[in-house]
Amino acid sequence: MATYKAKSVVISRKPLHDKEEEWSAFIGLFNENNPHLKAKVPFKVIEVPHIEKIRIRELRNISYYLRGNDIVINNLTELSIETKDDIMTLTGKQNL
Repeated sequence: MATYKAKSVVISRKPLHDKEEEWSAFIGLFNENNPHLKAKVPFKVIEVPHIEKIRIRELRNISYYLRGNDIVINNLTELSIETKDDIMTLTGKQNL
């Protein structure tokens, strides 16, 4: 399991090129809240291929943006990412 210091995270999926391809998880880590509103670039990008599902545990303030099909989690102090088989689990701490 890897742990990162970040203020927010944007969870996305990488677009498919064809129907036979499997999904890839795309996790962007940011130093400020709501980076999608300011077109900010993540300080770290984690891309994991062959992910079927992402579980989010122990985090309470989560937003899903329909316009971009992204999940944004703000007010983080730390985020841990664990991948086992085709499931990624995100846990962390927030200042609410």
